[in-house]
Amino acid sequence: MKLLKTAAGRQLVTGLAGINRFKHRISASKANKQIKENSMSNIQSMFDTMASRFDSAAAGDLDAIFQYKLDEGDAYYATVSGGSCNVQQGEHDDPTVTLLMDSETFQEVLEGETDGMQAFMTGRIRAEGDIMLATRLATLFPV
Repeated sequence: MKLLKTAAGRQLVTGLAGINRFKHRISASKANKQIKENSMSNIQSMFDTMASRFDSAAAGDLDAIFQYKLDEGDAYYATVSGGSCNVQQGEHDDPTVTLLMDSETFQEVLEGETDGMQAFMTGRIRAEGDIMLATRLATLFPV
């Protein structure tokens, strides 16, 4: 404790505390970056799963673009045309219907834990555009 009684000692302790805060900020920044990367790969995986479940027979001659905007900032769209489906990351210029939700809700609907219509009725999913088209999602991408 004698160290704190001198000006040089107080400067040393203040400097060490500053270094510690700096290290903590770097560690927190790296951790946040890792969490975001894991989240992004998890979201990409969810959309890959959705695309693999596409039922072309249920699509028939449907020609539509389903835009998904997740609250975490991620956007993907599924183009259904000619009995095929193509899922891409990003925002489409002219989607037929846009679905807004958080990634947890999307995952629950995708895994069949939550009914998409119930999630819509309770406000967990919001829709813009051709809302009736969104009711076909369960048959286009069955669990």
